[in-house]
Amino acid sequence: MGTSLNVLLIGTGRVAFHLGHALKVAGVSLVGVVGRSPERTSSMANELNVPSLVFGSDLPKADVLLIAVSDDAIAPVAASIPVSDAVVVHTSGASDLDRLAPHVHRGVLWPLMTMSPGLPMDLTAVPMVTDGNTQHAKSVVRNVAQRISSHVSSLDHADRELVHTAAALSTNLSLFLLGEAQRLLREAGIDPDLLIPAFRMMATKAGTVGPEEALTGPARRGDHGTIERHLDRLARDPDLRRAYALLSNMILRTYGHTEHGPADV
Repeated sequence: MGTSLNVLLIGTGRVAFHLGHALKVAGVSLVGVVGRSPERTSSMANELNVPSLVFGSDLPKADVLLIAVSDDAIAPVAASIPVSDAVVVHTSGASDLDRLAPHVHRGVLWPLMTMSPGLPMDLTAVPMVTDGNTQHAKSVVRNVAQRISSHVSSLDHADRELVHTAAALSTNLSLFLLGEAQRLLREAGIDPDLLIPAFRMMATKAGTVGPEEALTGPARRGDHGTIERHLDRLARDPDLRRAYALLSNMILRTYGHTEHGPADV
């Protein structure tokens, strides 16, 4: 498809924001931004220097209609778009291609990265996962992905769901636990940012030597006395205490140590 590739961006959230900027940097022709809120749509379109369109208006002709909205909104948005020869693409790792019915050519372009507010992200090293229901869709989506990133993988829905689950375990849950840990310090009048340097170092070490080698702590060492004292400190937080006990037992078992008894969980 070469340099004639035209993309219409549908959505004004974080994923749409970062992908829109990445497409512009890559030299892909963006023919417009479509959104529900005229204000947000106009703001993003102005930043990308493309036309602003609201749902229900006539859409410009495009090779790719890139739907970057919440998972629950994919199907109704796709159903509202007139069927054409364009490849209709969503950006969800957990959603299947059927959500893009009734379009003939359906695809997935999933950036495997947490998209946070702020300045546009450099996506050139961010893994991009693609899929399509036709050979044409697969080829076009891969074309788009390779313009944005140097790390492109093609995975079917079952594998994408597995990767999505693994990503939630490794990023979403760890970030939630960091937030809970900071809350404990904040409630005690202690600076919660004391934990940030260690969190950053942990992520860096995991990427360098692997999580097994990077893992430290009382459960990794089999230090039952320290685990017990930690559980005592979490007595007023029963859900967090149970989570700590369960994860500690998983680590103890993995590294050949005796588990804590059921009463501790």
